[in-house]
Amino acid sequence: MKTGFIGLGRLGKTIARRLISEGVDLVVWNRTREKAMDLGVPVADSPAALISAVDVVFLNLFDSDAVSSVLEGPDGITSGNCGGKIILDTTTNHFDRVAGFYQAARDHGACYLESPVLGSVVPASQGALTVLISGDRGAFDQAKPLLEKIGRVIFYLGEESMATKMKLVNNLVLGTLMATCAEAVAFGEAAGLDRATVVDILLAGAGNSAVLNGKKNMLVNEDFPTQFSSSLIYKDLHYLQDLARSLKKPLFTGSSVKELYGMTFSMGIEGEDFATVYKVLKKY
Repeated sequence: MKTGFIGLGRLGKTIARRLISEGVDLVVWNRTREKAMDLGVPVADSPAALISAVDVVFLNLFDSDAVSSVLEGPDGITSGNCGGKIILDTTTNHFDRVAGFYQAARDHGACYLESPVLGSVVPASQGALTVLISGDRGAFDQAKPLLEKIGRVIFYLGEESMATKMKLVNNLVLGTLMATCAEAVAFGEAAGLDRATVVDILLAGAGNSAVLNGKKNMLVNEDFPTQFSSSLIYKDLHYLQDLARSLKKPLFTGSSVKELYGMTFSMGIEGEDFATVYKVLKKY
């Protein structure tokens, strides 16, 4: 299947590279065209032109506003030849917005699938993401060989919006675990312990987790090159608060942790990896 890819941020570009390395015939589009030039694949002039040239298109965008713009904005996907095409949206969306994305695709003869992924740039480069899927089963079966090139584990959740809701639930754990580990390191330092020693002991004890293992070097070196930004986890936890409100359920840890990530904006570090919440906790 000829495949398109829209959204070449850090994660998106890594997924695109993975698909290329797996022999996928890829065409890409990105709002900033220069970000696409080093991939060595054709670059479409617009989302409309891209969908007209492919069978399947991946989206990997910052938020639901960006998805809406790419789908329905000027020269958006729905302006092109969408008949029979599949849209795989790996964006972490607002759960209320995805219904509109399904409908926009259906109105133009395409099939939209929620396809949010768990994991960041390292597992993406290895084809080891976890992929959550909601939407039409037949379209999923068609797209599955492509998804297997980027995901080691795939969960088909069926009902529309379930994949998005589960991604937000997952990121509740991701965001709170990271904040807890960062706070533990900051407390250990304040108590007079060496930072690297604190991290090693946490990894040998209650803190042993994929999150802390993945962020160990960042915390030890106090350097946070972006894999998954603080601004993104802040956005996701905000979406989760909206989900909690719709369910009329309190959100205890997620709400307080969201405000910790919110403090990275005032410090000018929201673009750093979300492990940079350590800087907030160390400061206060």
